[in-house]
Amino acid sequence: MTGSAKQQTEREMILEALKTPPPEGYYVWDGVNEDDRPATEEELAAALKSYRQRRGRPTGSEKTQIALRVDNDTLAAFKATGRGWQTRMNAALREWLKDHSAA
Repeated sequence: MTGSAKQQTEREMILEALKTPPPEGYYVWDGVNEDDRPATEEELAAALKSYRQRRGRPTGSEKTQIALRVDNDTLAAFKATGRGWQTRMNAALREWLKDHSAA
């Protein structure tokens, strides 16, 4: 390579520009539409806390996650009943246990 400077690609120029944000920030709210207003640090923290609390199994659940193989037609029949099919499958197993001894 000769003494000439290397040409930057558009991506490299954008990445370089992002290293030094403008003093007013990247987004300036026009003050008109409240839906376009950026969230405050407190609002972001509250939203993250709320999101993290809703994840996972509910506290006090007496259920255990397992891997279970069932026939395709059986699974399709339960799924065809719509949302809550896993709860209905659990109820069907519980009903079966009433008539059949677990011992």
